[in-house]
Amino acid sequence: MLKKILVANRGEIACRVFATAKKMGIATVAVYSDADADAMHVMMADEAVNIGPAASSESYLVIDKIIQACRDTGADAVHPGYGFLSENSKFHDALDAAGITFIGPGKKAIESMGDKITSKLIAGKAGVNCIPGYTDVVRDAAHAVEICAEIGYPVMLKASAGGGGKGMRVAWNEEECRDGFERATNEARSSFGDTRIFIEKYIQQPRHIEIQVMADAHGNVIYLGERECSIQRRHQKVIEEAPSPFLDEATRQKMGEQSCALARAVDYQSAGTVEFIADANMNFYFLEMNTRLQVEHPVTELVTGQDLVEMMIKVAAGEKLSITQDQVKLTGWAMESRVYAEDPFRNFMPSIGRLSGYREPEGEGVRVDSGVYEGGEVSMHYDPMISKLITYGDNRTQAIDRMVDALDAYYIRGVNHNISFLNALMVHPRFVAGELTTNFIAEEFPDGFNADLVPQNDPAVAVVVAASVHQEYRERSALISGQTGGQQYDVPCDWVVIASDTETSVTTVLSEQGFLVSIGDKDYEVATDWALGEPLFQASINGRSVCVQVARNGSEYKLFYRGAEINALVLSPKAAKLNQLMLEKIPADLSRFLLSPMPGLLVKLAVKVGDQVKAGEELAVVEAMKMENSLRATQDGIVAKISAETGDSLMVDQTILEFE
Repeated sequence: MLKKILVANRGEIACRVFATAKKMGIATVAVYSDADADAMHVMMADEAVNIGPAASSESYLVIDKIIQACRDTGADAVHPGYGFLSENSKFHDALDAAGITFIGPGKKAIESMGDKITSKLIAGKAGVNCIPGYTDVVRDAAHAVEICAEIGYPVMLKASAGGGGKGMRVAWNEEECRDGFERATNEARSSFGDTRIFIEKYIQQPRHIEIQVMADAHGNVIYLGERECSIQRRHQKVIEEAPSPFLDEATRQKMGEQSCALARAVDYQSAGTVEFIADANMNFYFLEMNTRLQVEHPVTELVTGQDLVEMMIKVAAGEKLSITQDQVKLTGWAMESRVYAEDPFRNFMPSIGRLSGYREPEGEGVRVDSGVYEGGEVSMHYDPMISKLITYGDNRTQAIDRMVDALDAYYIRGVNHNISFLNALMVHPRFVAGELTTNFIAEEFPDGFNADLVPQNDPAVAVVVAASVHQEYRERSALISGQTGGQQYDVPCDWVVIASDTETSVTTVLSEQGFLVSIGDKDYEVATDWALGEPLFQASINGRSVCVQVARNGSEYKLFYRGAEINALVLSPKAAKLNQLMLEKIPADLSRFLLSPMPGLLVKLAVKVGDQVKAGEELAVVEAMKMENSLRATQDGIVAKISAETGDSLMVDQTILEFE
């Protein structure tokens, strides 16, 4: 057995590996950049080594620094996690040369599967279904247009060394092909240092389904079911589940057997994932093989009862797999939501800052894989993932219900986050029905996300909670001495709750269990032990359990519930009438300005002062998290002033240029 494992990674995946290593009695070593000195993974490890500045290119991606950290601590093995050096064959070579065990597959598998062109050729020879396309390197944009004309639109342009949605563009015509080739090439260069692009037919109404494989050094290869990863935004997974609500047993077996055949073709050892695209008729085609542990591996662990990290460690130590294919059983259902520090109301722009408030949900069937803590910081230097929230149930309905409840109870403050959006997805009728494709988000939220549009099963819940919380605050205020010259003061019980432009008259009184709220002729019994200042209002309303997040500002309350963010103003009936006379503050007109929608690097300015631009024309390109974001004109205009230069680091809402 391995004695000391260094994890060449950070964040939640480093914490995840440490948890299993500690369970197995193996010592652990963390590496960290200057920006991660106070990170959770550093605190979890037995030892920690600083490996350089914040930029990953000067720390987590520097092979020599990782090797030296192993030597300094006596680590005899390295787990790479995902991303960074996890699929880097040079890293594998360096560890071999130093006599350090790599907890992952061999060099042959990493190199052959890491190149999407080579992997498709090998997959085809191994009998794996492949998508029609051009698997040689595309020379330039003109060559891309020529190839696309032969394949037929729509097509997918993909970086050969790509992953994580980077270096990918869908093109529906020649113009999009040329632009997509440029974008994909630039992202590939920035993210992978490899500009090779290939092209394949774009499968419409596709589902993204992947097979988890595990192989040892003794020729044993098994598959541990599938994961449905169709809920994606810009080719990045948002929600994953196991098993898939789409596959039947026969198709599952075919996909699994083809995945194992591919693993054998490259002498695979360790955990790996073979990704497929499936069409509406259950035809499936090979996409790629990821030669590492996947972000979404917890859902497979929950439905199979296997610890994939433990299996990887044992395989790396030379052990045989402890189970055979006929012993793999799928039980229950698991869901995973990726919780990101991003603003869904601003086109999901990354958010950075300190977690001023942080509380993870708990309960039966709830698991949180995270690498953060209250007071910790979400850095601008790395992926903005906060955690992975996973729920397990006896069936898909129970897994969804538990996820919705857990998202309601997930308390995060200090940075913007996507929890409202995740909850909106979970309660969406089409998602609940399992009618998924990789276009789901684009089709259901074509104009972006607006939580006010999320339907509530019972809109009265927000009104009842706002009235109850307000009543409690007023009851406390009445206890302050010296307010009425010694006279008795009776707290009012009649209020008007203004939420979503709707006024609702309510009567709220204290009860033995909490509150009794009346709306018209309907009563709501609220049983709760909620205390003033507590951000989570957990209660039973007419026998139904709810958890609503509450933030107070005077008589105004912001409520977070079931994917909606609701602003509720609670006033006396007289104040509500006067409120109708209040002038509405008109926001400043910023239509003449092009503002950076995110913190990032200005990599391109496509215009200069005096240029006449048309609506839809590209103005600038901002790179954030190694993704290029093209900013385009929303209307015709003339550029009057340029306020930023190529190469500038931009803040959110920083002015890039101004129109006349």
